[in-house]
Amino acid sequence: MTPMTVTNHNFNAEVAECSQLVLVDFWASWCGPCRMLASVIEKLGEEYGEKVLIAKVDVDAEPDLARRFGIMSIPTVVFLKNGKEFERLVGVQNPQVYMDILDKNL
Repeated sequence: MTPMTVTNHNFNAEVAECSQLVLVDFWASWCGPCRMLASVIEKLGEEYGEKVLIAKVDVDAEPDLARRFGIMSIPTVVFLKNGKEFERLVGVQNPQVYMDILDKNL
């Protein structure tokens, strides 16, 4: 499943009110590590399909969302369940780290 682009306008309806497990990737187009992580995020979307909602937030286009989540550096991946954050990872991690978190919380 292709990651969903999330904005301040659709965040609550698509992510905050979502009952399933959500992975939100906070990124920017100029960020080299963000581009490295993008392929990992794409693969996670393919692997987990409908089981996990994969969302992307461009911090330059959506500074209010970045502020709301206290994003200080990118990439930052935030994991939510029932609209509540339960974990976050800053920087690029080994793909297995993301999979372990998802698997543990499905």
